[in-house]
Amino acid sequence: MIGFRNYFGRQNLYQKLEITLKSIGFLLLIPILYLLISLIFSSITIDRELDIDNVFNESIYLNSNGVHLDIILPAKNINSTLSKGIVHNEKDVFIGFGWGDENFFINTPTWSDLTFTNAFRALFLKSTSLMHVNRYHSIQSNWIEIKISSAELHKLNTYILSSFRTNSKGEIIILENQGYSSSDNFYKATGSYSCFKTCNTWANSAFRYSGLKSCYWTPFDFGLINQYKN
Repeated sequence: MIGFRNYFGRQNLYQKLEITLKSIGFLLLIPILYLLISLIFSSITIDRELDIDNVFNESIYLNSNGVHLDIILPAKNINSTLSKGIVHNEKDVFIGFGWGDENFFINTPTWSDLTFTNAFRALFLKSTSLMHVNRYHSIQSNWIEIKISSAELHKLNTYILSSFRTNSKGEIIILENQGYSSSDNFYKATGSYSCFKTCNTWANSAFRYSGLKSCYWTPFDFGLINQYKN
């Protein structure tokens, strides 16, 4: 009788172990599939919407800190409504725009500040977002220049402006006393960050909306950058 109990006890243990291992394997499969799909979709190009009347006489720039993309416009080419709503002065020749998770932006100023909790909240929990606006006095050597038309520039301005949340008066909402330095500010933004809508999918969507060459979808910075490398 005891032998039967030991036998069935071992069987139950083996079954529990098998279920546990399968569960672990399934959990590991999810990030692997995510990475694989991301790489495939990042490599699919959405071609530029060319028009016979297009004249590519304007410049914009892409910048990456190694993980996060910013779209940079000459200050003189920024939508007047947007220009009035953000902090800048005549010395700021270029303005950079980036979108992302509010908690992540504020509590992770450098990658050494990254914690599992902040990363998990940004990727999997619904949260508020921010626009991060940087100001520059000159072109930086690591920027990628992209020549665009006036029509594409207008669409890009429209997309960026729509990413800012406004108050009841239609005014862009700044976060007071927030920023990494004296040359940047945070503003309330629309939308919620997730593993499917990252700072880089925002930039890619901006290009796609504007009719510029873009990826099918990319959560990583290199997806869009690779579209414009010479």
